[in-house]
Amino acid sequence: MPNCFSTLVPAWARSQTKTCKSTALPKAEPFDAGAAIDDPPPSYVHEPRAGGFSEDILQTIEREIASQDDSLRLLNLDIHTHPELAWEERYAHDALTKFMEDRSWKVTRHYLGFETAWRAEWSHGSGGRVVGVNSEMDALPGIGHACGHNLIATAGVAVALGIKAAMETHNISGKVILLGTPAEEGGTGKVHLLNKGAYDEMDVCVMSHPGTGPYTQAEAIGTLAIQAVDVEFHGHTAHAGAQPWEGQNALDAAVLTYNAVSVLRQQIKPDHRIHGIIEGKNWAPNIIPDYAKMRWLVRAPTSDEVIALRDRLLNCIKAASLASACKAEVSVGLVMKDLKQNITLSREFAGVLEKYGYTTRIGPDVVTTASTDFGNITYALPAIHPGYGITTVPGAGNHTAAFTKEAATQEAHNTALNISKALAMTGVRVLTDGAFFEKVKQEFVESSVPSLS
Repeated sequence: MPNCFSTLVPAWARSQTKTCKSTALPKAEPFDAGAAIDDPPPSYVHEPRAGGFSEDILQTIEREIASQDDSLRLLNLDIHTHPELAWEERYAHDALTKFMEDRSWKVTRHYLGFETAWRAEWSHGSGGRVVGVNSEMDALPGIGHACGHNLIATAGVAVALGIKAAMETHNISGKVILLGTPAEEGGTGKVHLLNKGAYDEMDVCVMSHPGTGPYTQAEAIGTLAIQAVDVEFHGHTAHAGAQPWEGQNALDAAVLTYNAVSVLRQQIKPDHRIHGIIEGKNWAPNIIPDYAKMRWLVRAPTSDEVIALRDRLLNCIKAASLASACKAEVSVGLVMKDLKQNITLSREFAGVLEKYGYTTRIGPDVVTTASTDFGNITYALPAIHPGYGITTVPGAGNHTAAFTKEAATQEAHNTALNISKALAMTGVRVLTDGAFFEKVKQEFVESSVPSLS
């Protein structure tokens, strides 16, 4: 798993510290379910990992995924060798929908008007609860599936197949919905789907994500909230040697913004992030640039903190625009919220995964510096997004060419399927155990209560 985790204050503790008279930052501590910060954490933090799953049902899930292993491996490699950028996942869309159609699932292509989104569903019996599953598909510019979305796509399919088999074999009423979710990499695809009602029918939603680490390591921890800010500076060209005073330098505006943000970083909190790049077109050293473009990403532990930090970034942009006499056109993206893992679901997942020799770190107060659009889903309904290790090769972290290579290995595929078995069993537990589901819902409601500050 990524080794750059930030150990932050848990959500339930943050609401307490907001009303504290002291302006000092809370002290960061390693995750300890028994440690109290101001007020005690919710009761579910103290509870042992779940172990109430049915061995018979788990064996059904295992048999089904094993029977589909060869086909899933081919699907995995097919997506890996055809990388596509956000909102352009046409090949993956067609490959995945055909895979599900060939197995008689009810499939909706181009779901909700999004060209590369899709939905596959299976129902059994009358009524029952609904489990949602996500399959991501998009790759990264220049380095392909360096975040392992080929594994995420395949794992989502495996989870759905496992749940379907359990429903049919053991006569379990309910529905499983598998969503093909485009544009996780900077496109906030799930947020767009959420806003159009794609998750309204679901009682819970699950997915998984690969990272660097031992093959027998998994975790259910948080991520930072994030928002993208794009700015285009428009100036006026002039000959840089003959009449530079006639120009309005858009590149200067971008450099001023970059330097202002660099100075600002000294005054932001350690768990906040602002990072960006400068792009241009038709530049030459003897021409005053009339155009420059910047893309910024703002990260923080919560959405409110992201918005506050974003506003400080916008002030840097305004100041640079004024100083350079260039016009700034700003576009602000959707907020991707911090990831709020449902601990009850996470403990069930970890309890199943132990059967395969895995250890799972569960930490409501541990946050990685990564971000995901699945964070918004965790604020809409109970959900989990566990990470798992696929490699220990030095330097082969997510978003590197080395990780692209690792994401295609047989070992990574095998691990993704083990994770899928545990997620499928967790989903079936929601379908079969009303008391368990009530506990899942209770935790979600308690964690959603806003602070009184």
